Amino acid sequence: MADLEIKRSGTGFYIGEDAAAPLAEIEALLEDGRLVITHTFVGDALRGQGVARRLVDAVVARARAEGRTIVPECDYAKNVLEKDPQYADVLDAATGTEGRETSHG
Repeated sequence: MADLEIKRSGTGFYIGEDAAAPLAEIEALLEDGRLVITHTFVGDALRGQGVARRLVDAVVARARAEGRTIVPECDYAKNVLEKDPQYADVLDAATGTEGRETSHG
């Protein structure tokens, strides 16, 4: 079984032994004081286990800890954050952007 510990990288969070070749990852770039989620990826071996949601939650925890908002440009993150009221406090008002690359599970 793969190590499912979520680790922080320079551009977000990942699961796996190596940030350069993660089993799953979420990219959350700091732009204008906001965290912009641009990409979510979950490899085949981890799909269907709620890993993508756990990665979104890691970005949410960071945003809350740092007093930031999140702009979800990735379709998966946008869907999760906009549909669940528990994320309203971190969802940035500027979230009407087009989605970017998503490969989730």
